[in-house]
Amino acid sequence: MSTRPFTDLALNPALLQALAWLNYTQMTPIQALSLPPMLEGRDVIGHARTGSGKTAAYGLALLSRLDPALPRTQALVLCPTRELADQISKEIRRLARGLPNIKLTVLSGGIALRPQLASLEHDPHIVVGMAGRIQEHLEQGTLKLQDLKVLVLDEADRMLDGDFEAASRAIVEQAPASRQTLFFSATFPDAVRVLSRRLQKDPVEASTDTAAVSPEVQQTFYEIDPLKRLDALAHLLSSHRPESALVFCHTRKDAQEVEADLARRGFAVLALHGDIEQRERDEVLVRFANGSYRVLVATDVAARGLDIKNLAAVISYELPLDPDLHVHRVGRTGRAGQSGIALHLFSAREHSRVAAIEARLGIEIAAQKLPLSSRTQDRPVAATVVTLCIDGGRSDKLRPGDLLGALTGDAGIAKDAVGKINTFDTRTYVAIDKSVAALALKRLREGKIKGRNFRVRPID
Repeated sequence: MSTRPFTDLALNPALLQALAWLNYTQMTPIQALSLPPMLEGRDVIGHARTGSGKTAAYGLALLSRLDPALPRTQALVLCPTRELADQISKEIRRLARGLPNIKLTVLSGGIALRPQLASLEHDPHIVVGMAGRIQEHLEQGTLKLQDLKVLVLDEADRMLDGDFEAASRAIVEQAPASRQTLFFSATFPDAVRVLSRRLQKDPVEASTDTAAVSPEVQQTFYEIDPLKRLDALAHLLSSHRPESALVFCHTRKDAQEVEADLARRGFAVLALHGDIEQRERDEVLVRFANGSYRVLVATDVAARGLDIKNLAAVISYELPLDPDLHVHRVGRTGRAGQSGIALHLFSAREHSRVAAIEARLGIEIAAQKLPLSSRTQDRPVAATVVTLCIDGGRSDKLRPGDLLGALTGDAGIAKDAVGKINTFDTRTYVAIDKSVAALALKRLREGKIKGRNFRVRPID
């Protein structure tokens, strides 16, 4: 469909200014379809692939309904992971930069309750969080929804299925009947549509970009001997040598086994699954995003909500049972006009899954064979940076610029040797070129950052 400018919409001038500052000029297809009915107050089901602009769409809609002068919770966004909650909150804050005195609070699980209680002493206008923690605050009376105007379920297929369904439905039922209810997701199984009819009022369905993956992604399918699946994976990584690769596994056990095997072969690899603590999860994602590790092995559930910029490759260690999950996996690469590759391994018993993907995408898959009998030697792409952890963060008023100044000033490290800096409440991580990492560590330990001494250690 043809694109339309945001100026076609009846948006608050402050929101239009924020869009201009973000260089958001033309609406994406999902934004053009979903924003007009949302701005009219209609309930909406937004269905579009990953990276299509869904967050900005409902973010603009809920900000348009807020009354900044009313110090009550007026918008609530539910999502399945802490990472997604953080991403959503950042995007909404960027869109709201021109609106006066808007307070947004993130309420995620896996972190201490006390700082959240302090933040809720004065009601936020917007809450973004995970269903279990939101329900906990509702039961304790620390969060109130009587003035709620907009309720959003992001990754609605997850929020209305499995572990999240009971908490999500309980929250929806506690919200005022007059609310606007918005469901957004990359996939919408029939079971979610059934629940939509119970939880939404005559919703408008805005659906786009769902039948195909990005044209910038090159997909290849390989039929392999199931006993040689690990060898096949190592072969793909060695022959394609992507700068970054996300490998999808079905189970936690598979993810752990793949991580161990690739590490033994010399690949810079980390795993992400449900058995790791939140701090370790944060550090896994930081190190993968900053290039300290080139391969991330994850289950589909653990990978929900990840926003990995410029991901070069996705690899299916085994094809998913649901073809929509295949689309979701592939949507992780080739985003924002970037190119990407998607490589998929399957054995003879997975032919029905191949057929389901063919039907879903409307294509005919010509599987290739891998010459594993003469497999090339493992050739891992070496990481060129290491990650240092500083035991100080936002709660210490430590900003990325303070750390960059300490490294390029007294420590004498060249600016181009300093990579991505990630700041959390009590920790800050910085990627440093390997050639100067030891010097940077020594200088930071001996010197001061913002006039203070902080503990500094490598985590690679």
